[in-house]
Amino acid sequence: MLRRLGWLIGLNNRSAQAKKLPDAKPHPAEVQPVVMLDSVQEIAIYIHRFHNLDLFQQGWYQLKLTVRWDNDEYAPVGTPARVVQYEAPSLVSDEVFGVWRIDDTDNSFATQPFRIKYARQDVYLSIMVAFDLPIPENEGSPLSAVILKFELLYAPVLVNGSDFQASPDYCPAAIHEFRIPPKALLGLHSYCPVYFDAFHAVLVDVSVHTTLLKAGSRKVHTKVPSIAYSTTNDVSGESIDGSTQALDQVASTDLKQVMLVKALLNARDTLLAELQKRSDAINHAVDLTEFTSKMNDMKLFDSFLEEPVAADAEDSAQGKPQNGLERVNGRLEFQSDRLLHNLSKDDVLKIFNLSGDQVFYLWNTFLNFHRDSKTRILDVLRDEWAKDRRAEWSIWMVYSKVDMPHRYINGSFDESSHQIVHKRGSSLWKLTDDPAQMAAMRAELHRRSIAQMRMNNRSIQDMQIFGDPSGIPIVIIEHVMNATQRTSSDNLYTRNLDIIDSITASTVPSSEAVKKLSSASAAQIGRDLKIVIFVHGFQGHHLDLRLVRNQWLLIDPKIEFLMSEVNEEKTSGDFREMGLRLAHEVISFVKKKMDKASRSGHLRDIKLSFVGHSIGNVIIRTALAESAMEPYLRFLHTFVSLSGPHLGYLYSSNSLFNSGLWLLKKLKGTQCIHQLTFADDPDIRNTFFYKLCEQRTLENFKHIILLSSPQDGYVPYHSARIESCRAASMDNSKKGKAFLEMLNNCLDQIRAPTAENRVFVRCDINFNTSSHGRNLNALIGRAAHIEFLESDIFARFIMWSFPDLFQ
Repeated sequence: MLRRLGWLIGLNNRSAQAKKLPDAKPHPAEVQPVVMLDSVQEIAIYIHRFHNLDLFQQGWYQLKLTVRWDNDEYAPVGTPARVVQYEAPSLVSDEVFGVWRIDDTDNSFATQPFRIKYARQDVYLSIMVAFDLPIPENEGSPLSAVILKFELLYAPVLVNGSDFQASPDYCPAAIHEFRIPPKALLGLHSYCPVYFDAFHAVLVDVSVHTTLLKAGSRKVHTKVPSIAYSTTNDVSGESIDGSTQALDQVASTDLKQVMLVKALLNARDTLLAELQKRSDAINHAVDLTEFTSKMNDMKLFDSFLEEPVAADAEDSAQGKPQNGLERVNGRLEFQSDRLLHNLSKDDVLKIFNLSGDQVFYLWNTFLNFHRDSKTRILDVLRDEWAKDRRAEWSIWMVYSKVDMPHRYINGSFDESSHQIVHKRGSSLWKLTDDPAQMAAMRAELHRRSIAQMRMNNRSIQDMQIFGDPSGIPIVIIEHVMNATQRTSSDNLYTRNLDIIDSITASTVPSSEAVKKLSSASAAQIGRDLKIVIFVHGFQGHHLDLRLVRNQWLLIDPKIEFLMSEVNEEKTSGDFREMGLRLAHEVISFVKKKMDKASRSGHLRDIKLSFVGHSIGNVIIRTALAESAMEPYLRFLHTFVSLSGPHLGYLYSSNSLFNSGLWLLKKLKGTQCIHQLTFADDPDIRNTFFYKLCEQRTLENFKHIILLSSPQDGYVPYHSARIESCRAASMDNSKKGKAFLEMLNNCLDQIRAPTAENRVFVRCDINFNTSSHGRNLNALIGRAAHIEFLESDIFARFIMWSFPDLFQ
């Protein structure tokens, strides 16, 4: 209309100077009431349990929660709107101090303080707090993400005679943040485990529930100019007059209100579907018959909203108008008036109120349903979360399959062992360069691709991982297939295979086995005793592997674990002595746990697993070779090797590290270094490592997982992976032949037939070492070697992606 008016008054010529007609008088702007629709984002957070995994300090602890919009410091923060204490905390009186509180200064919520006395202590808080976040007026429906911030507050316990009193001065000990993407704000029901950090290892069982609620409507008096009003500016499009801007603003407001109604309808449908889904999952019916019958009254309005307002990415990509509007010369114009014909402002207001009431009814129904079945709902959400880990974290994981070579032959390197079958295709990988460099390059290329990704999902994002996606370790998982595990057809094998399922296939019982197991009585089934032994490396501490232990405990809280201390400060001696001490320590621990389990009921099976770091893996294999361990070999289950030198230090390419080993041998006479470098006997076939590889130390494990890093300069890459290297394959000397004999002896044990298919996996971990800089630790490869102990993200990825290997 305005453009046509420009032709009538002679303003179509852009080069001509716009003039104001002397007899034209601006009509005064009309003040009209405009109905504004307001909504609020509600985030309900249920805190079920605080589990102390590994807190270093006893004392009083408290959880503090805040909610805010992401990337907008000026947006209003979330306000605690309702707090429901489901049950009284399961604490005796002397372990309770104060009550939960809301701080009006920062709109935070803090739980009741509780006292932590010992490891693996449980504190059941059972409290639901709901935060309300007002939707900014310029958004309509939520467009920004929401940040959930959990703070762990700590105060020491002060001794006052025989009584303990809590200090009122709480200090923040750790922070864990999560991000809820905009797509999830209209309806999310998810488990959200809060871990904090490596120095404050806890598990807080939390579930998060979101929806969009109606906040109400209000009238705002807005000046709407008359169409007849003209200005001295050019109306052909190069500049915009005040009337056009005002009209565009009104049109934009109308559109956002319609989009808000669409969002409410979406929230209603999502909430209804989730209620039905959760009630079916826990077999707790929720009667919504009357509600669904009344909801049919909205069908007419739903049909009006389907086409004109739906955001179509394809139309947008083709340059077509989106949502019925198109920006022309900097202002909005309607391409079609169908939206206005179908929905008057009264219609929009009516649907807004009706759908808002429906969402409110369903939301209250869900909260009551949640209160009645909080534990069962949490269990269902936790199971869903665990199943989704493999897909959620697959961004940082690369999967491949390789053939295990039949035998390594002296003088020729079996390149078929590096024929990798990817999920998206196959390629022949030849070792024309250093394998460690090739692995590092492959991981770095994947890391660069992650930096260009857009994280666009509907799941809660852990900011410890998603906060800096390109800084997270890259895990390359290589499933080594034995010849007996392959199909008879090579063509079938070389197809695009589901590598993940192949790893877990042998660990999942068949449906018939499950049926037989479930039909047996509890007395006949009994219980499994699952024991995990953690063994530190050279000059290590018995708690070095606590981060891996903590992740194992999260997957299977029923395990019994031993953090081996018997060789602490004694790792410079003979491996045989260290292995013997470990064997006696393990036997004593297993016997004690067996006696305890037998007294409490029928003991069905024993699963004995080992985790070692660095030379701790050599100590483990040496212990297993002891005759005293022979009765326990049939119980061996999972072996996790973190950068273990299984083939010694032959063909180590790290000249700086080799110089350090030489100094240790010469100056300190460290016996284990002599054995690692095959200097303990003139005849290589009489050395400790050659004899160890002849022992059947790997044959009885059901699962073998070898973790290595091409950045680790302390342990040769090929030795940690139990594979050949370029230098060994080209060495025709006695040393080269002996090395291949050692390698073949180890692989023969892994190839040995078992009652169930053995899972053999090599995992390459590529850490982000950019923060270490170019210091000595990075140059000699120590940084990555120690990173296995100081980071647990790689362990989360591997263990939660294949939990069957750790249960």
